[in-house]
Amino acid sequence: MSSTTDKIKGLANEAVGNVKQAAGNVTGNDKLVAEGKAQELKGEAQKTVGDVKDGAQNLTDKVKSKI
Repeated sequence: MSSTTDKIKGLANEAVGNVKQAAGNVTGNDKLVAEGKAQELKGEAQKTVGDVKDGAQNLTDKVKSKI
């Protein structure tokens, strides 16, 4: 999966997680709040993976340019 795909999926998971948390808070559904928080954290992790992939690619490009 590309870094951009990871970042997009991460943002989507964060957004859906936030909506679930809000819905859970409004309805008093603690399970939905917990699911939303878990999904938000998953999204944050996916975005981080995308950032790491970008960093690794940039480093690889710099090394190749010096060879």
